[in-house]
Amino acid sequence: METKNPEAIPQRVVQERMRILSFLCLTLVAVAKASADPVAEMASFSVFDKVDLAELAKGEPKVAHGPPMGGRYISAQSCFVVPGVPARVSEALRQWNPARHSELKVLIHSDLPGSPTAANFSRLSSAPDNGAVRSLVSATQKLAPDLQISKGEEKKFAAVANATGGAMPAPIAAAWADVLSVRARAGRSAQPPYDHTGQAVRPSEELNGLLRQQEKIRGKFSGVLDGKGEQFWELLTADEQGVLTLGASYRRSGANGTFQAADALYYASGGYYAGLTLYQMWPVEAGGRPATLVWRGDFISSATIAGLHGIERVAAESAMMRDISKAVSSFRRDIGSGR
Repeated sequence: METKNPEAIPQRVVQERMRILSFLCLTLVAVAKASADPVAEMASFSVFDKVDLAELAKGEPKVAHGPPMGGRYISAQSCFVVPGVPARVSEALRQWNPARHSELKVLIHSDLPGSPTAANFSRLSSAPDNGAVRSLVSATQKLAPDLQISKGEEKKFAAVANATGGAMPAPIAAAWADVLSVRARAGRSAQPPYDHTGQAVRPSEELNGLLRQQEKIRGKFSGVLDGKGEQFWELLTADEQGVLTLGASYRRSGANGTFQAADALYYASGGYYAGLTLYQMWPVEAGGRPATLVWRGDFISSATIAGLHGIERVAAESAMMRDISKAVSSFRRDIGSGR
């Protein structure tokens, strides 16, 4: 009768554990390689499944339609390469002023302190005299139906219906400064609804809705909008109309030198309900020098989009893509020149 070697069983167990460990190591190496490949990682959550990094570094940014979205939401995505490491590019995004470029139609861009007051919006009194500003003044004086304010805010404009003097009369500028400072202190998540015409639209819900239909992107950027962010305000032109907007910028570092950033536009006086721009940045090389691959996703919620279908909806996205291409090209020129 054969007797069992008491040492044989432990030896087989050790060998089996070694095989399992080897398998796990190979798996981890494969995962590490995939996560270390920026192009593959970008393909995992975006519409850009095939990108030639060398070609992208030399050429124009790629801009594409985002996945189809329903209701009043549309989106677009872009990717491009800029010189410098992600930390530098992230800081350049934080400091970038689109108002330096007239083609972007941002008339005023200004940062806001932690607890804004009406004085932080004093530049409104010197707004340029053009059709966009005049349209905003007219809508304010008439309390137009598409003016996005709350019922409580209506009272602040009651005394300015006949105000005159300058592109934006002083009483109108003061009333808007009061409204904007109160909303800025409330922050992104506590905005009063747009309900002066009876339909209560809540900007915070619109921002949440922008990513609800984009599961991969929402997962990729989970938590990026936590906190209050660094606030800013703008006077811009949208569809030839003057629009006042409040926003907050966010950024955070990730593994292997990556960075994420976001701009959340959480209030607009008209034109759109809310907007969101997300950035993912990876360190790469371009021409033997440190560079950054940037993915950008833009999302807009607007009442006018809800009624668009088929080719009209595609046309709205195409117009959005043209604006994004202009903004990306301007930013690339600025960061390339060290501005």
